[in-house]
Formats: sequence, structure tokens, C-alpha cells
Amino acid sequence: MSSTTNTTTIGTIGAPSRRNTELALLVFAVIIPVFAYINVGLAKEETVPAGVLGYTLGLGLLAGVAHLVVRKWAPYADPLMLPIATLLNGLGLVFIWRLDQEPQISTPQLGGAMAPGQLMWSTLGVALFLGVLIFLKDHRVLQRYTYISMVVALVLLISPIFFPARFGARIWITIPGVGSLQPGEFAKIIIAIFFAGYLMVKRDALALASRRFMGLYLPRGRDLGPILVIWALSLMILVFETDLGTSLLFFGLFVIMLYVATERTSWIVFGLLLSAGGAVAVATFESHVQVRVHNWLNPLELLNGGVTETAQAMYSFGSGGILGSGLGQGYSRLIGGIAPKSDYILATVGEEIGLAGLMAILMLYGLLIERGIRTALAARDPFGKLLAVGLSGAFALQVFVVAGGVTGLIPLTGMTMPFLAQGGSSVIANWALVAILLRISDTARRPAPTPAPSTDAEMTQVVRP
Repeated sequence: MSSTTNTTTIGTIGAPSRRNTELALLVFAVIIPVFAYINVGLAKEETVPAGVLGYTLGLGLLAGVAHLVVRKWAPYADPLMLPIATLLNGLGLVFIWRLDQEPQISTPQLGGAMAPGQLMWSTLGVALFLGVLIFLKDHRVLQRYTYISMVVALVLLISPIFFPARFGARIWITIPGVGSLQPGEFAKIIIAIFFAGYLMVKRDALALASRRFMGLYLPRGRDLGPILVIWALSLMILVFETDLGTSLLFFGLFVIMLYVATERTSWIVFGLLLSAGGAVAVATFESHVQVRVHNWLNPLELLNGGVTETAQAMYSFGSGGILGSGLGQGYSRLIGGIAPKSDYILATVGEEIGLAGLMAILMLYGLLIERGIRTALAARDPFGKLLAVGLSGAFALQVFVVAGGVTGLIPLTGMTMPFLAQGGSSVIANWALVAILLRISDTARRPAPTPAPSTDAEMTQVVRP
């Protein structure tokens, strides 16, 4: 008589954390801006800049601390988002410092040197990034604050109305002791949270169609209410704040998330028609919008003895050619004011590192957006999917409207290029946006826990005669 016992243990094999890959990419994300910093110094002063060691240590410390926090609190997060954000932020600091070397656009009246302040805002942005990852254990907690986030977003969007206009638009609020902030940068994140929570509950009702017309499923009349309200709010922002960028971002974000939630092409058509109609209606009586459209259509028209900023940006792109004039050797300072450091910083990029460098920068943005969409596809809960799509869509829309405005594809909107352009509110908000995407990614890629062993199986005995 013999007995044979075969014991097989089946374990769960999860996805690798890819933290070492992230660390290797972060090394390159720090080295590339450092070499760019040295290149600018050699071009301007023919010597290595005195602050290169401090810049290297500062950027390396921010990247290292962020990596350690991700390794500890989000070990399965996407390995590309943090290096891409670090590289873009580092290059932005280099370009702003490079423009600070031009006395024409760094006078005390124009705010002086802005690179030190941008470094401080970047540090605060990374600190917020760390806080989100440490204290936001699960992104689904945000769903509890769906309607609270709606109220907060509306307050942020309305608040600039009560402050004086700057450069023709009311998009800033002034806080004593802190300076000026753009609440719209933070509102885009909070709006995405509200839309994700709202559409997760209402998507079935919004997906219903009452009739079919020319191949499109037309939504029911009562379901048009939400999109009409959002359309009206975006028009109010455009009218009272003359902020074309925020209104376009606000309405476009809702249409994108609505389409993803319902899979109805009709919402895209209605969204495009409403946005086009609203923009045309506002442009007929709002002078600031008319000027933006006029400069877009007539960039070479003489204005006060010179040419428009759009034309100067076109000259910068043209003189840069394929490979660029070299870091520190461009003439984008001719655009004037602080525009080369904010709205038109892509003109400096296109002139000094050429079309090849500009395409590389845009590919970095595209890759970051693609990783956000991939996170949405991998998310296991509908709220996480919609939130990742919303945040990625908001980021993509901002990149599109800024790049499109500078290159002359669409009228200039006055928004800032994420991570690259000068702007404290923008860099802080976008670091928080990346942190939320990393939290969703960590939850989506985290392997399922190993099932607990069954006590019944342990007590079962197999006896063979």
C-alpha cells in the first residue's frame, strides 16, 4: 500500500514595479537640462555659469525626493510620467533663465529675473506632488466630493472677476504677501473631479437617444440640460473675464468626458456647434477677443510702427530652421514684454533648438498624455477611468491651445505652456495633476492580492488503498 501526496502552490505574479526604470530615466531628465544650462552660459558669457552646481543639486534633489516618495507610496505607478514632467520643468527653468539674460525683457518694470521665482514655484509644485501621493491613498475618495468640487471650481472660476484686469483679461487674483495666482489652473483639476463623479452616475441617462438624424443619435431634450449649462458658464467666463483659453478648456473638457462616458458621437457634434456659435457671438461685441482674432488673421499688419507678437513668433520659428540657432543665440526678446517667458516661450524653443527640438518637446507632451490615456484604459473602476481621461484631456487641450496660438494655427488664448512657461500657478497645478494620474496608475497596475488559503482544503485528507 502506498500513498502519494502532490502539493502545488499557485501564487499571484504581478506586474513589475518599474521603479528602477524610472530612476534611470530621471538621471537623463536631470542631465539634459544641466547640459542645456551650461550651453546657454557658454553662448552668452563664454564660460560655464557660476550657478550650474546649485542648479544641478536643486533639480537632482527634487527629482530624487519625488522618486523616493513614488517608490514608497506608489510603487506600481507609471514609470514615465515623473521623468517627463521633471525634464519639461527643468528645460523650462533653463529657457526662463536664458531669457533673464536679456536686459530688454528683464527690467524691474517687467518683474526682473524670473528664474529664481520659477524655481521656488517648482519646488512648491513638487511638494504638492509629494503631498498628494502620501495623503491620497485611493483616488476613489475624491468621488465623495463630487458636488463640493463643483462649488469650489465655480468659486475659483468666478473669483478673478473681482480683481483688476491685466493684459486685457481677468484671469488673476492677487493675494497679499503671495502675489498673483491664476485660479483657472487649479479649477481644471477640480472640474475634472466633478465631471468624473457626475458622469459616472448620469452616463446611462445621457447615453439614451430619442431619435436618429443623418446618422447621429440625437439626445433627449431634457438630457441637453447639462451641456447647455456648461456652455453658458463657459460663455460667461469668456464675456466677463475675456479669458478665451479657460472657457475653451472648460467646455472642451466636459465634451471629451461626456463622449467617453456615453460613447455618443452626437455629443461631440453638439459640443463643436455650441462652442463655435458661442465664440462667434462673443467675438462680435468683445473687443479683446476681436483683437486676438484680428492679430491671428493679420499677423504681419503694422501696429504702432512695428509688427504683432504673432509675427515676431513666426520670424523666430523661421530663423531657427531645422536645428536652431543654438541655445542663448536667438532673438525672441524682440517679441517684447514678458511674453517670451510666458505665452511665447515656444518661440524661443523653436528658434534656438529648431524644428527638431520643438518636435521633441511636443513629443514629450504627447507621450505624457498617452501615458495618462493608458492609465485610464488600465483603471479598474469607472470613476478612475473618467478622472484619468479628464485630467489627460485637460492637459492635452492646454498644450494644443498654447502651441496652436503661438504657431498661428488658432488665435492666441493667453494660457501658459505646462511646466515650460513662466507661471507659478501653472507649474503647481500641473505637478498635482501628474500626482493624481500616478495614484490612479498605481491602483490600476497594482497586482491583485493573493487569495487567502482555504481552511477546508487544509483539513481534507486523501486516502488511497
